[in-house]
Amino acid sequence: MPFTTAARNSRVHYELDGRGPGLALVHGTGGDADKVFGNVVGHFTDTRTVIRPNFSGSGRTEDDGGELTVDLITDQIAAAIRAAGTEGPVDLLGFSLGAVGAAAVAATHPELVRRLVLVAGWAHSTGPRDRYYFETWQRLLATDREAFKRFAALTGFSAAALDRFGHEGLAASLADAWPPAGIGRQIDAGLQVDIRQLLPSITAPTLVVGFGEDAMIPVEGSRQLHAAIPDSRLVEVPGEGHMDWFADPTGLIKITRDFLGS
Repeated sequence: MPFTTAARNSRVHYELDGRGPGLALVHGTGGDADKVFGNVVGHFTDTRTVIRPNFSGSGRTEDDGGELTVDLITDQIAAAIRAAGTEGPVDLLGFSLGAVGAAAVAATHPELVRRLVLVAGWAHSTGPRDRYYFETWQRLLATDREAFKRFAALTGFSAAALDRFGHEGLAASLADAWPPAGIGRQIDAGLQVDIRQLLPSITAPTLVVGFGEDAMIPVEGSRQLHAAIPDSRLVEVPGEGHMDWFADPTGLIKITRDFLGS
């Protein structure tokens, strides 16, 4: 359970597994290194050193307690990559808000990133729909945590995935201890996202993955990233919601392996 330091008195908690060239996996809002990638890491550790940083609000990462920004998330990811000590630049995969941070790392620290995979990310939250969405999250979290969890499930998973959970599975999700205490800061950071000026600076070969039934971060966000990142490749996965892959990550793993060449 290693730690490293970063900006604003950060003590960054990250997980490190496997041996070989570096692969960094970055969680999104409300997730952490284990909750999002616990069933993914084992698919890579035979040939890769897998780095899973927790940015502020997740895991045991701490900072000065001020506003959580994309800049701070970026610095924390970069610090974990450096601390891992792998030889040469890493392949970097970010999911959701983690994709925002990963894109910012690739733009501002190009020496750290060999290839970049952005899963269900977005470029900015300035549009009416996105502001409305994040503001709704803020209000629900502040007033009714059960309603917040219901809203997160309804927008985070496709209708088919929710039906596969069944009545008992959905009831169990309501009883789960999630969300973590730091999720409010992460939602606030999501509302302020605007990395459009950074995206043209990305030089690493980039794969953008969007999900066709994503009601949390609509696939248009992935299209924005693809349009702004030079020579990037876009894969749209039909019929999938934002978090459907949590239950079965094999499809995303294959797409990632094919792109990374390993």
